[in-house]
Amino acid sequence: MNARLRPPRHLVDPRAIYMWTVSGLAGAVVKILFGVAVASTVAVARFGWVPVWVLDNVWWLFAAYATYALVRAVVIPQWRYRVHRWEVSDDLVYTRTGWLNMNWQLVPISRVQTVDHTRTWLERLFGLATVQIQTASHAGSSEITGLEEQLAGQIAEDIAGRAGELRDDAT
Repeated sequence: MNARLRPPRHLVDPRAIYMWTVSGLAGAVVKILFGVAVASTVAVARFGWVPVWVLDNVWWLFAAYATYALVRAVVIPQWRYRVHRWEVSDDLVYTRTGWLNMNWQLVPISRVQTVDHTRTWLERLFGLATVQIQTASHAGSSEITGLEEQLAGQIAEDIAGRAGELRDDAT
């Protein structure tokens, strides 16, 4: 028998693209503001003021970071949406994540210890949720991010119920 690893069947909710975009833009703004604050503080501490040559020559650094941030906020969420997949079968939770370094994870339901259904403030804003699956092994733990809120609740209940049944059968 020649078994092949195939991609999981389900994509995350398309609203995850917008959530990841907002998250990327917010992170970029915070990093730019933090960078300006740190650069200004260092310049004032070193020179007592911000020298004109610093202001004249640092614009390219901010332009480069702004370009990177724009790519990270616009391109990466689209790519991430196409790559992130999930599937729950009778005995397995199967996820694929990562847009550059891909992570294929198969978690046997019989090994599941806890299942959490979480919603960050940003996920709530977009009507999304995350299902976190914990096993005894850190490497075996998994999560499915970017699910529609009601679907995430159903998946969490289903996995928890099946894990309980399989554990009861094993004793």
